[in-house]
Amino acid sequence: MKKINIIKENETYNRMIQKIKPYKYKDYLIYIERNQSPVYQFGFSVGKKVGNAVTRNKIKRQLKNIIDQKSYQNHFYCIIMVRKSILEKPYSEMETDLLYAFSKLNIIKENPDEKK
Repeated sequence: MKKINIIKENETYNRMIQKIKPYKYKDYLIYIERNQSPVYQFGFSVGKKVGNAVTRNKIKRQLKNIIDQKSYQNHFYCIIMVRKSILEKPYSEMETDLLYAFSKLNIIKENPDEKK
């Protein structure tokens, strides 16, 4: 995942979490904000209840890997929050759940030359 596609500003996280109603699906809370930015950006939030720093970073790496598999439309910010129950799931189930949620939110590009 490129650095240009990652939300870094704390103000963006706070604004989105306070003003936007999340889309809830299994182990994920997904906040989507449509805007006029020329790129899409993702942010991740894995709380301390999920595990120690090693576990939280592993989950974030897995999420970034899942996101890199598809191409996305531009003009949105997305924050993904993870619940503690994610620890009980294998990577393949995490992947299918997250990609299903993205398809429901209609942010995946429908291109024949998608990354696979």
